[in-house]
Amino acid sequence: MKRVMLYFGSFNPVHRGHVALAEYVVERGLCDEAVLVVSPQNPLKAAEGLAPELSRFEMAEIACAASKYPERIRPSVVEFLLPKPSYTIDTLRYLTANYGTQMRFSILMGGDQIERLDRWKEYRAILDGYPIYVYPRRGERVERFADRIEVLEDAPLLDVSATTVRTMLGRGEDVSELVHPDVLKYIRSHGLWRPEAYLEALSERIGREPENRELLMERGRIRYRRSEWGEALNDFNRVLRLDPAHREAGELARMVRQILEFRYKDLYNP
Repeated sequence: MKRVMLYFGSFNPVHRGHVALAEYVVERGLCDEAVLVVSPQNPLKAAEGLAPELSRFEMAEIACAASKYPERIRPSVVEFLLPKPSYTIDTLRYLTANYGTQMRFSILMGGDQIERLDRWKEYRAILDGYPIYVYPRRGERVERFADRIEVLEDAPLLDVSATTVRTMLGRGEDVSELVHPDVLKYIRSHGLWRPEAYLEALSERIGREPENRELLMERGRIRYRRSEWGEALNDFNRVLRLDPAHREAGELARMVRQILEFRYKDLYNP
């Protein structure tokens, strides 16, 4: 009977850390196949910033094909075919009912997920029915359900998350060390997590939270990197009106003034 380890996630987008974990469980002999189950919508996560499900699957397909074991690491669309929102127990029951005579299923999840497993639908049925392998985050201790899971203490600890990748893309920063080149090519060709969209989302949030200094600083930094000097200066000045002692805002506002004074000596009005 084939041993299949299911790695559920949004993969929004898939990154090198995801693939490294899949390669690890294969290399450790914990399964015959590792399957990245791309979730259409996690009931416990907000949908904001979620790329189209087919795009996330296609990126996972690219990453799996580029892994060390392309025949043993692959993505699955099974949750796209099931009712939404998708619940892990429903997917497990579907797979067991249809493939249980050929495959034995286990689950791979992060330490943060096991900590809130009791919020999942019928979580005890998951604990009772399927082996669960847990990889801890850096500096994290996994203590919940310790007698029902196997903690992979030597799993690769890569300081990367899909949230970090999306934020860096939105800021226009280089993510080539975090995602496979072909995944990055896909992201760019499909216009996913563009800086313009990130700026628009920031502006919408600032409209709802006009005194949020962190949001104003984030937008100001991005505008600064894009050489949008006037808009950046406006954001830094808004932060300084809220907090005159804000060190970074003061320094960046000073630098923008210097740039403007140098470039537009005859036009600049402080």
